[in-house]
Amino acid sequence: MNFLTHPPGHVEKLAPIGNTPAAVHVFDEAQIEAIDAALATSRPLLVRGETGIGKSQLARAAAKALGRAYIPFVVTSHTEARDLLWRFDAVSRLAHAQLGAALGSNKEVLVRELALRNFIAPGPLWWAFDWHGARMQAKKYQPASHADGETGGAETRLTPQQPDGGKPEAGAVVLLDEIDKAELDVPNGLLEALGERSFLPEGFVERVCVTGAPPLILITTNEERAMPDAFLRRCLVLHLGLPDVSRERAAFQALLVRRGKQHLPDLDPEVIREAARQVADDRIEAQSEHQRPLPGQAEFIDLLHAVNELAPDDPEMQKKKLKDIACYVVGKRPCPAKKSDGAQESGIAP
Repeated sequence: MNFLTHPPGHVEKLAPIGNTPAAVHVFDEAQIEAIDAALATSRPLLVRGETGIGKSQLARAAAKALGRAYIPFVVTSHTEARDLLWRFDAVSRLAHAQLGAALGSNKEVLVRELALRNFIAPGPLWWAFDWHGARMQAKKYQPASHADGETGGAETRLTPQQPDGGKPEAGAVVLLDEIDKAELDVPNGLLEALGERSFLPEGFVERVCVTGAPPLILITTNEERAMPDAFLRRCLVLHLGLPDVSRERAAFQALLVRRGKQHLPDLDPEVIREAARQVADDRIEAQSEHQRPLPGQAEFIDLLHAVNELAPDDPEMQKKKLKDIACYVVGKRPCPAKKSDGAQESGIAP
């Protein structure tokens, strides 16, 4: 089994996806140790920490560093445990049945076409356990669009894309993002599949089992609800965070400056340092006023990207822009009132 062999501080460049720009991820020692431990024990890695700290990006960066396929899944309040394994498309099955009846299809043929397994779409853990088997199932899957004469496309839509060049033969990294959004039966429902490394989809007689390298499964939480004890026992846990700005302001700013230089290496260093000071000031103020979420790494990177686009190659103007837009990007609170063009001294617009 391959492990992360990169030293702490290794920078992994991630390709753009759709409208999402290219990004970089910097591995620290704790991240490398936790990922290697999860690989060695074949346990899921639960990643905790404030929003915007890089929990989700860690999974994608790990997949690229390991050369594995990357399989993301965003959990919502409507997610059920089986959605992570497989999904039964009842709507498509009903559409096929109605169309077959309307066309007077042979009963035996219709029964065969309406078999449950023809309407089962593989979920993220199916792809991670058995990529080849998931691909074969994706070819059998008959979405409702096929009833309207459309052919092909289902396999392409269901197959996880690999913008960073991950190879399924090397294994997979699964991201189950924000599992705390779901009801408690979702993490509980995963225990059997994760423990036995297999599951049985509806309408199947053979179980889906792990083939090849066991998947690396990263699960993120924003702590909106507590995880069940039984689930936590099955996981390794990594806590991601920033230094306490109230007690370790210098360390907090130094970390942001390092991250800023890695994300935008051509940006003027003084602009990066000034942005770090701005974020530190706003974070301390937000803490004193008990505001959430606290401004942190995500807001800092957004601020740097914003001034770099608004005033390219002009450090002095970039510093001015930092002050002008910080309340929108970092503060997340009402900005000081500004006079509109032609406004009267009283502050009342004409």
